[in-house]
Amino acid sequence: MTDASLQSASAPQPACRVERSPVHGNGVFATRDILPGERVIQYAGREISWDEAQARAAAQGGPHNHTFFFSLANGNVIDGGDAGNDARFINHSCEPNCEAIEEEDGTIFIYALHAILQDEELSYSYPLIYEGRHTPAIKRAFACRCGAAQCSGTMLAPKPRQRKPKAKPAPAAGFVPGLTAPQNPPPAMPG
Repeated sequence: MTDASLQSASAPQPACRVERSPVHGNGVFATRDILPGERVIQYAGREISWDEAQARAAAQGGPHNHTFFFSLANGNVIDGGDAGNDARFINHSCEPNCEAIEEEDGTIFIYALHAILQDEELSYSYPLIYEGRHTPAIKRAFACRCGAAQCSGTMLAPKPRQRKPKAKPAPAAGFVPGLTAPQNPPPAMPG
């Protein structure tokens, strides 16, 4: 055996591959058994500002239900469609077998939540943020097809509820806001 064949024999087999998915478009599948907690793949791409991500989405005629943007804690976005890798094809699931974790340096890695068998499709939960109105057409465009027993039916993150200010109770009769009732003087101290 040559040194090159020894190196290729000892090189770890990639954990995943891309192929057509029964869930949606392309998907990522395990090429071997993956252990719980194992780091499977980095989510790669070019880091851009949120404003640049919005401009790129608008240039593509957004909203679109196919995005490779991954939000970072620093407010920027990794665009997996720009210098990205196979991780961008991992599909959403409401009952995922993986999770995405942002490391301290801002890189994103996909980790196995539990044992994943060879040929099983990888998935993680990524509720998508859509700032526009969640109309029936938008909800259809972002429908979840994961097939999980507890499927939410959508890949959209719930919009934050805007609370109406609580109505102040009506003032009591004879009460004038800003004025207080007169205070009786304290009793005089004996001597």
